[in-house]
Amino acid sequence: MTTDYNSDLQKLFLEMMMQDAQSFVRVQNIYNPDNFDRNLRDAAKFIQKHSTEFKTLPTYEQIKAVTGVTLQPIPTAIESHQEWFLQEFEGFSRRRELERAILKAADLIENGDYDPVEKLIKDAVQISLTKDMGTDYFATPGERINKYFNSGRQVSTGWPSVDKILYGGMSRGELNIFAGGSGSGKSLVMMNIALNWLQQGLSGVYITLELSEELVGLRTDAMLTSQSTKEIRKDIDNTELKVRLVSKKAGAYRIKGLPAQSNINDIRAYLKEVQIQTGIKVDFVMVDYLDLLMPVSAKVSPNDLFVKDKYVSEELRNLAKELNVLFVTASQLNRSAVEEIEFDHSHISGGISKINTADNVFGIFTSRAMRERGRYQIQCMKSRSSTGVGMKVDLEYNIDTMRITDPGLEAQEGGSTSGFSKPNNILNQIKGTSKVTDAEEDAPAPGSSAQSTKLKQMLASLKSTSE
Repeated sequence: MTTDYNSDLQKLFLEMMMQDAQSFVRVQNIYNPDNFDRNLRDAAKFIQKHSTEFKTLPTYEQIKAVTGVTLQPIPTAIESHQEWFLQEFEGFSRRRELERAILKAADLIENGDYDPVEKLIKDAVQISLTKDMGTDYFATPGERINKYFNSGRQVSTGWPSVDKILYGGMSRGELNIFAGGSGSGKSLVMMNIALNWLQQGLSGVYITLELSEELVGLRTDAMLTSQSTKEIRKDIDNTELKVRLVSKKAGAYRIKGLPAQSNINDIRAYLKEVQIQTGIKVDFVMVDYLDLLMPVSAKVSPNDLFVKDKYVSEELRNLAKELNVLFVTASQLNRSAVEEIEFDHSHISGGISKINTADNVFGIFTSRAMRERGRYQIQCMKSRSSTGVGMKVDLEYNIDTMRITDPGLEAQEGGSTSGFSKPNNILNQIKGTSKVTDAEEDAPAPGSSAQSTKLKQMLASLKSTSE
């Protein structure tokens, strides 16, 4: 039976709030005076204003004098009546907020502004009283700790050295960002992590706003089959066979290209469609990359990078929590990072707003010389779940297959047994070193004596001819 929230019932709600201050406090997160009928709205606003300013409910006489609304005490009210009130008031608030959202959405649709509509309706539907009392810290410490470490939230990146920084791996519901300069291999790092997760049996989606779906697929083919793209082109049939064999043990994988300036609703709609049409349970989402997305919750100029990235990163993190998936994206480093070998927050394009929102941020340090020598370096710039900030990990890179692997804790740059490279190892290897001894400086060039004799003979010959 649908409840008719008429004026008399709304008046009863206000009387029950006045009857029990605890009930009034418990509904504060959903209390909105605008939900009441016009003849009761002033009284509802006065109760809210008075309780906020004076930390106590007004008297019935005050309400009557200020608003002209007469409320009566309920002497026969018992505890179970308050439980009824809480349940009914929750339904009343949700219904009124939804009605208002629908009316506002109609205006937005008429004006062609579709993006905020979903959020309006979703926020209204999700209105509810706080029933979850959180975690009792002292109740069951062992159970609480085991729940964190054994809940399946953490998943290995496939690189043990990176896992060590993160105390086990990346967690579901968190936002992970890899930052690098143009051409540093942000996409390659994300593709390699995706492949690592696929080989662990996880299923996921790679959303690209920059590269084509075919190119992402081809690069993944090279990584998966340990062949260069040239070799793949020469023998496509053999590559197809290898990919199909791997697919029998790997998770499902979808690659989707979206245009630049897409938003979080485009991503959410695609993920929902994948789950409905294919039945795939999405475990991870890679978005390549954050800087090319636009926010939904607010209209922001693309030139205002700080605000734009703030909203986009918050929406991506909320999506990761909503879907409970592993979420990885990338971001651009600014020009000031070009000559740097150690990155910090000031090197992130668009400012610190996305850093504040992200759970883990990694810098990608590489160069052409490093890639030719088969080296990538990952620098931990931020981590909420560990103390790994400032640590660096050296990874092996195959320039032909584009596969990035962990050489192992004992094989890190500089022979560090801790698994992490020393800060200046990479720089020292990039710099050319030469040693010139005194003997080398004083020694004549090879064959210089013979060349001098020939030169004298040639001059003498020319002189005699001219005479």
